[in-house]
Amino acid sequence: MDYATIDDIKVLWRSMSEEESARAIALIPIVCGSLRNEAKKTGKNLDQMVSEDPDLLIVAKSVTVDVVARTLMTSTDKEPMSQFSESALGYSASGTFLVPGGGLFIKRSELDRLGIKNKQKIRTIDMCGGTND
Repeated sequence: MDYATIDDIKVLWRSMSEEESARAIALIPIVCGSLRNEAKKTGKNLDQMVSEDPDLLIVAKSVTVDVVARTLMTSTDKEPMSQFSESALGYSASGTFLVPGGGLFIKRSELDRLGIKNKQKIRTIDMCGGTND
């Protein structure tokens, strides 16, 4: 199950060239599979969750569009930089890469919106030898 379509991306993000559209079509199932995989890590079934909650399906569509759009904005022909500076007499240049290593990434806030954020577990240890979860 894909949570968004190419038409959703065009409407919610922007018009795309043919090359971008082809990449977006290929990215949609990858993003949806990645979201499902993140849900599995927390013991949840995202497909079941969205089938039971129409509002969550809308959120899943929004997250899918956001991840696809962000991935499309990442350059594929050179290293994407979010910041770059140069100096003339000191012969220095520096830059900050947008996504170290490139590729698709899903933000924690997006996982939280879907209710599949991997939450930390708090655990204590009884000094007398027992555990308390």
